[in-house]
Amino acid sequence: VQLVESGGGSVQAGGSLRLSCAASGYTCSNCYMGWFRQAPGREREGVAAVDSAGDTSYADSVKGRFTISKDNAKNTLYLQMNSLKPEDTAMYYCATDRRKYYGSWYLLGRPSEYTYWGQGTQVTVS
Repeated sequence: VQLVESGGGSVQAGGSLRLSCAASGYTCSNCYMGWFRQAPGREREGVAAVDSAGDTSYADSVKGRFTISKDNAKNTLYLQMNSLKPEDTAMYYCATDRRKYYGSWYLLGRPSEYTYWGQGTQVTVS
């Protein structure tokens, strides 16, 4: 399983970016997938996730600003980020697992629940 993120970059506060995560090596038709981020000196934290039913959930810090979506035909996960703030600056990672899970952010937002990770894409907001 390989996950490759793209779409990061530098943007001014209030701007937007769209991250993509292309999955290869398996077909994620009923898996769960998530976006995480890690700023220097801080722990990796969950940003948004989509469960095996396609239901989405978000960290409180990004609700109303970020939107996660998954294109099963393209085997690609997206994260639309609007109204970006300097505190959104971090390396952003996508992750997935072969298991099925239908449930809450409590588990979907935990890095330990994911097996496969991408290399990350940097987002800098100034």
